[in-house]
Amino acid sequence: MELSEADRAILERISAERRSIEAHTPLAREGDKPDGLWLILDGMACRQKARASGRRQILAFLLPGDLCALDVSLLERMDHSIVTLSPCKAVHLAAETVAEILDTVPALACALSLSTLVDEATLREWMVNLGCQPGVKRIAHLFCELYVRQQRVGRTTGTSCALPVTQADLADATGLSNVHVNRVLQDLRGNGRIGLRDRRLTIPDLAALSAFAEFDAAYLRMDAEAETRAIRRIPAHCLNAMAAHGLGAQVPHSN
Repeated sequence: MELSEADRAILERISAERRSIEAHTPLAREGDKPDGLWLILDGMACRQKARASGRRQILAFLLPGDLCALDVSLLERMDHSIVTLSPCKAVHLAAETVAEILDTVPALACALSLSTLVDEATLREWMVNLGCQPGVKRIAHLFCELYVRQQRVGRTTGTSCALPVTQADLADATGLSNVHVNRVLQDLRGNGRIGLRDRRLTIPDLAALSAFAEFDAAYLRMDAEAETRAIRRIPAHCLNAMAAHGLGAQVPHSN
């Protein structure tokens, strides 16, 4: 959705204190009490869960523009970790700061509500892929998603986008072994479906790869106007209460 210049100025103000963060740095650890929110401005992070054995499952990739995560302040303890996968630039926001902004800027509350819907839809899509798709289609589908998401925020160049992840990261996101991922990448490159070089992904024919992977970008809400209209029909005081509830903030009752 489009934001006004005033709304954009607020976003610029709250993202002024940017931090440079090294790769493989935990932004939030499983078991800790949540301490505000993180907005990713550059680089890539992920949500993940780990077992005592050391094995992990990546639950989502977090790209520039992603807020991770709107609902964690409801938790007494983090039930997952948020970790940078590459060098990142990010902003730390206190939950109270975000709640105050959402209370006074309904357009931002609407945008964040849409973001939450997309996060949930993406998780469902990943679950279906893990349960129903062979390995080669899981990775092809993930590549389509990462390209389209970066294209939406102006982070693509022609048919390529950044892919600052390792084969181990891809394995932990798709439920495959490192050996299987290596074999899949060789296959996708060998038949010209993708290119990989200097931590960049190239997709020469996105439509063809999407058809092969059964990728439909609808779950990413690329054209979110219908959802925006629906959310705008919610009374402003209700929308603000919903957003504040997601942040664990207290909302005064209306008379």
